[in-house]
Amino acid sequence: MFPDPTASPLAPEFARQAIRWSVAYLIVAFPIFLALSRRVGRELASDPAKRGSKVRRWLTYMTLFVAAAVLIGDVANLVFSLLGGELTVRFCLKVLTVAAIAGTAFWYYLSDLRRDEQEEQP
Repeated sequence: MFPDPTASPLAPEFARQAIRWSVAYLIVAFPIFLALSRRVGRELASDPAKRGSKVRRWLTYMTLFVAAAVLIGDVANLVFSLLGGELTVRFCLKVLTVAAIAGTAFWYYLSDLRRDEQEEQP
């Protein structure tokens, strides 16, 4: 929808291939993620002691770190392109997409940690 005027004539075909792979992975991975998240949520509801698991907390903090690193890199890439005068609608849409995905993951896991901390306090 937003073609790159500097790209070679073969670029649209490569872009379609990349989009197909990305969508295929999302179609497979997202339902698995939802099913596993639902299962973990049920287990935590049935046994609240599992919320304090060190491994669970460590993995949650690792996810927060990765999401924050992606957000920082995304914003740095945006500023770099802005300073170089290479800011296009296509690029801004890519930045917004990455920021939305990483931001949603960061918000979800941070709110989960805060909920755990509130439940632990008497």
